[in-house]
Amino acid sequence: MSDVLKVTCLKAGLYTSVQDEGRIGFQDQGIPFSGALDKSSMHIVNSLVGNPSTSPVLEMTMFGPTLSFQGNGQIAMAGADMKATLNDNVIENYTTINVTSGDILAFHNTAHGCRTYLAIGGLWQTKQWLGSYSALPSLMQNDGLPSKIRDGFSFEVITRDEFAPKRIPMHQRPIYAECYIIRVVTGPEFHRFEIDVIQAFFEQIFIVDADSNRMGYRLKGQLDDYKPVGEEISSGITIGTVQLNNGGSPIILMADAQTTGGYPRIANVVQEDLELVAQMKPGDELKFMLVSLETS
Repeated sequence: MSDVLKVTCLKAGLYTSVQDEGRIGFQDQGIPFSGALDKSSMHIVNSLVGNPSTSPVLEMTMFGPTLSFQGNGQIAMAGADMKATLNDNVIENYTTINVTSGDILAFHNTAHGCRTYLAIGGLWQTKQWLGSYSALPSLMQNDGLPSKIRDGFSFEVITRDEFAPKRIPMHQRPIYAECYIIRVVTGPEFHRFEIDVIQAFFEQIFIVDADSNRMGYRLKGQLDDYKPVGEEISSGITIGTVQLNNGGSPIILMADAQTTGGYPRIANVVQEDLELVAQMKPGDELKFMLVSLETS
């Protein structure tokens, strides 16, 4: 028998939003993809509560929210470890957890990794637009569109019969570091760069800038003697496009980025490594590695 679980956000955390697979097919109208940045973690948490893999989840960034529950339900978390507690008792990621009326779920900061995902078993009753529940930060001032979570926000989940609890073994869980190798393929303007610029791009160790978010990751570390190759006019971009700005610093475009851009596109992050980029936090280091389309 279905029931209703009410979830209330007491404290929103640094940046918390509802995300799912995102909006596909509207980019020609200037609408970003949106959606969970680490889709692997989203799929895992949904499997732990019996939801379809594409069901909405809460995506939390670096410092998570505090939530209260009214009703009975099941939750699960995956991604970065935010040292979550349920009624002040430490709870574990990657396992099914039962909640009851009056329970308080609190997330804290993460030492490794950047984003944590929370699934709640059942049918979420949150705003949907163009087939997606994902927040639209660039359009969030418009009434009726999904937006990021704020203090006092509440929503309901229509729960199902209790799902048999599951737990992901430790050896199957991702390990987040502070230094990453990110695989890329050549971008549309790759051939326009001088060979010494290309060589420096792949030899340089870049650092994630604090001014990084769901729109894009800005990287510290300029290429010496970089000379801009010129800007494109309204060139299409996708999640994982790597641009070089006029100063020679890379920007990795993410799910909430605008759908066109002017900086030259030197590379594209391979699909499998996008979830690693999603878990990089300011101060982390990364190096790009060129792979072929056949091996990516």
